[in-house]
Amino acid sequence: MISGRKRWAALVGVCVALALGLFGQPAAQASPAGGVTPSVVGGTDAALGEFPWMVRLSMGCGGAVVAPRVVLTAAHCVRRTGAYTGYTATIGRVRLSDTSTGQVIRSTYVYRSPQYPSTGTYDWALVELQTATSAPALALANQGDTSLNSGNFTIVGWGATREGGPQSDRLKKATVPFVSDASCDNAYPELAPATEICAGYAQGGVDTCQGDSGGPMVKRAATGEWREVGITSYGNGCARPGYPGVYGEVQAFSNAIKSRISPNGTIVR
Repeated sequence: MISGRKRWAALVGVCVALALGLFGQPAAQASPAGGVTPSVVGGTDAALGEFPWMVRLSMGCGGAVVAPRVVLTAAHCVRRTGAYTGYTATIGRVRLSDTSTGQVIRSTYVYRSPQYPSTGTYDWALVELQTATSAPALALANQGDTSLNSGNFTIVGWGATREGGPQSDRLKKATVPFVSDASCDNAYPELAPATEICAGYAQGGVDTCQGDSGGPMVKRAATGEWREVGITSYGNGCARPGYPGVYGEVQAFSNAIKSRISPNGTIVR
């Protein structure tokens, strides 16, 4: 969404990355404007099977299945690159407490965007699962294709339904409109337009919130299939007027993501 964070924001990214590397689990990430990381505020209940690639990760973030054994999430959600079995991924479930549905699969490996620690942007990471999921993979926006960067998007997650509230047991969905880089820069002067994209209503009221980080912002392509356009990254509070959500712009680093996924659906070491 934004290109070129200033030094202060980059330092924040380094500190967060170091903390994750040491402790292996994320806390809520502060936004450049001092707010909190972006359940879905102003959303409605998602139906079982409506978003079959949606993932809930045990550290408290969202994600999406992008290969049989790979989940795409945000870099600020995970520890440093390397073998790691400390996460679980819940897939195929709309109510997290309903253990009669879906799959829960443990992680084996994490790959975090190498640019994230020094820039605070390129906020993407991959989590490899011990076994393949039966869920379909979510397609990614193609590198350099900005044709989906307009109109309305769908946001999905189990995050808080109000700022400061508890995270949701039920998967929520909502629609948010594209916000231009020029408009978003008024709210976030540190925005990196080359790698970040913004969405939300000027009046607020609908947004991602705490617990939605790493989850996908999607849109239907001309073919009718869902494509991941953004990765929930940060925001100043949740659903505040004048402060849209900021998402990692998938088309800006889609090739890098794909290059880390092997033909057999695992992470390239």
